[in-house]
Parts: sequence; C-alpha cells; structure tokens
Amino acid sequence: MHSVSREEHYKMMTETPVRRLVVRLAIPTIISMLVSSIYNMADTFFVSQLGTSAAGAVGIVFSVMAIIQAIGFTIGMGAGNIASRKLGAKDDEEANRYASSGFFLGLVLSLLLLIFGTIFIDDLMRLLGATETILPYARDYARYILLGSPVMCLSFIMNNYFRAEGKAVYGMVGITIGGVLNIILDPIFIFALSLGTAGAAIATALSQFISFIILLAMFLSGKSNLKLSVKYVSFRPVYYRNMIFTGLPTLARQGLASIATIALNVMAASYGDAAVAAMSIANRITFFLFSFMLGLGQGFQPVAAFNYGAKLYTRVHDATKFTSAISTFLMVMIAIICFVFARPLIMLFRRDDLEVISIGVVTLRAQCVALTLTGITTVTNMALQSTGQAGRATLLAMCRQGFFFIPIVLTLPHFIGLTGVEIAQSLADILTFLVSLYFFITYLKELKAKRNAQVAEDLNRR
Repeated sequence: MHSVSREEHYKMMTETPVRRLVVRLAIPTIISMLVSSIYNMADTFFVSQLGTSAAGAVGIVFSVMAIIQAIGFTIGMGAGNIASRKLGAKDDEEANRYASSGFFLGLVLSLLLLIFGTIFIDDLMRLLGATETILPYARDYARYILLGSPVMCLSFIMNNYFRAEGKAVYGMVGITIGGVLNIILDPIFIFALSLGTAGAAIATALSQFISFIILLAMFLSGKSNLKLSVKYVSFRPVYYRNMIFTGLPTLARQGLASIATIALNVMAASYGDAAVAAMSIANRITFFLFSFMLGLGQGFQPVAAFNYGAKLYTRVHDATKFTSAISTFLMVMIAIICFVFARPLIMLFRRDDLEVISIGVVTLRAQCVALTLTGITTVTNMALQSTGQAGRATLLAMCRQGFFFIPIVLTLPHFIGLTGVEIAQSLADILTFLVSLYFFITYLKELKAKRNAQVAEDLNRR
C-alpha cells in the first residue's frame, strides 16, 4: 500500500473506467464486510456451544451492537459522503472539517451510550427481548460490549471515511486484523479461561480496540487525504446538521434494524428460547450472505459521490447500472446455494437441538428468497445517499424495517403463529423491492437529465 498524491487520486476517481473502478474499490469493502460477519458468526458459533439460552443472548445483544454500529455508520457515512463530494470539488479544508467534527461527535455519543447502558443494563436487556433464562448470559455479554463501544464506534467512522474517499483497502487492513484476532480469542476466553458469554464479549472488545489503533495510526500517518485534528473540529451547528441529515438514511436503516431486532426477539420469545436462538442463527447467516452485497455497494458509493461532486453525471449513471446488475446476479447465485444447504448451515451452530434446527431452516430459506431482490434495493438507497438526496434515501431506508417489517412481525404471528415470525423479513424485503424499483428508475432518468442539461450548457458557452 503506497500513498498517492491528491492529484493522482482525483485522476483515478474521475478517469478510471467505472466498471473497473467499482470492482477495484468493492474488493476491499467486501473483504471487510465478510470479516466482520465472520467474527460475528464466530461469536454465535462458540457461544451456541454453551446452550440454547446462551445462543439466544447473542441475538439479544446484537441489538446493542446494532445501536453502536448505527451511531458509527450514520456519522461515518454522513460526514464521509460530504467529505468525498468536497474532495471531488477540490475543497479540502471543508472535507477535513467534516471528518474531524464527525469523529468528535462519535466519541461523545458513544461515551453517553457506555454510561447509560451500563447503569441500566438489566432493564436494557429485558427491553431488547431477554427472557429470565437468557438474561444472565445477555448481561455478561452486553457489559463488555458497552465498555468497548467508543472504540467500536470510532472504528466504524474511520473505516467509512476510508471507503468514502476511495481508499477502502486501508479500512480493510484494520478490520481484517481485528476480525482474525477475534476469532482466535473467542475459544480461548470462552472455554480455556471459562469466561462463558463474557469471554466472547471481551474477545470482541479487545479485537475492536486493536482495529481502532490500526485505523487511527493510518490516519495520523497521512494514509488518508482527510485530516483528523482538533483544529478542524467545528462547533457550528450547520456541520452537524448536514452530516446527520446526509447520514439519516443510514440512521433509519441501522436504527430501525435495531428496533426490528427487538420486535423480532420479543415475538420469538413467546415461542421459547429455541425460537430466539433460531432467529439469531438464521439472521447471522443471512447477514453474512448480505455482506457480499453490502461490500459491493460500499465500493460503489465513493464512485458515485466523488463523480457527482465533480459533475461527471454519466459516470454516476453507468456505475449505478453496472453495480445493480452485478449485485443482483451475485445475490441470486448465493441465495440458491444457501437455500439448498440451509439445514447443514443451521446445524453448524446447534446440531443437538431439533427445534432450533427446524425453525432456523424455515427462516433461512424464506430469507434466501428475498435476498435475490436486494441488489436493486441496496444500490438505489446508496446511490441516493451518496449524491446528497438524503430525503428520498431516508424514506427508502425506512421502508424495509420501519414501514414493513415491524408492523408485519407484530401482527402476522397473531394469525399464523410462528410461521409469521419466520417469514416476516422476507415479506418486508419483497415490498421494499417494489418501492425501490420506482426510485431506481426515477434516479437514472434524473441523471440523464442532468447530463443533457450540462451538455447543452457547454454548447451554449461555445
């Protein structure tokens, strides 16, 4: 990894053929997302060996991690996307101001989560859906996750900054090293040191701390075109308003995902610990599969944001069409394989609990059907957010978990029982796809109109 000048970086982002550029930037983001998913699955796998209630605890505390991720991704994508457009417009001073101010905001919010989450930890676990048998495991797990929340949050922010400016390979290094370390430490802390679910959380917190140190060192050593410094931190409300507004689609997506997980756990809990454990396992597998799509989309985002800032609308249009096509093909292939092998995948986690296996297989197969539609949905949302259309991006982000999933999972089980819990997410994804298709077509038409207007303006100048 060698540093390139700002001029070389600008030329790469604006002149490299978009297909090659999207793939080039997507590879490290896909690897980062896969590693993150793998060590999340490792936690689920190792903790599941402690019993069904312990496996359920992972699903409960996943909501806490989703809140941490929501803070980090909202600020990281909000400030990062604005900074990327500023870099595209060659306004480096403003780019640095947004990046440094976002880092400061993330530190403050994550410290507040640590303080209040620790004080009210039992109430928080019950609110997230923990049964009395799951509560002791969830409490042990959540305590250390909350302790590590500031470094987790700031790591997410820095990783998103690297992605936003098209240097995701640096973020990949930090995330990958931390992820591999997490997988190594899990069995040591859980079994060798007999720390149980607390050991899994300690391993995660330590690994995230290592990732944080690596990412921060890269920023301070000048690997990024963005500078993190106290002198760039602004206390003007407009900066925070802009970054939160730009990151609002992510907040809606991540925040509602956390609320949706709570709703899912509460509804599943009425069918016993096995249902909670099965949902946790199936969701972790699905998220691992979706990581391919998410990583590809995050490789596309800096291409869209940078070139939109440079007013190269044809490149944004071509990148959007290419990414949506290749991501749809990829998710169809992955979903077919997972559907066929759903049972052995669930059995990797709870081989001796037939009820968990039965519920998990139905849930996973239902989600595989919906995975085939996520290409258009994800690319459309990321395209709107990257090009500053936060209002429409937020509305679309709210559809999946907010407008559709939460109402479905809270009502459908009253009519068809456990099956309603198992298929709720798939139904929500299908409905979201239909909405996304409209936004996708409209967005491409608008890019064409901008390109045509720009051509006409250039002709008039001549």
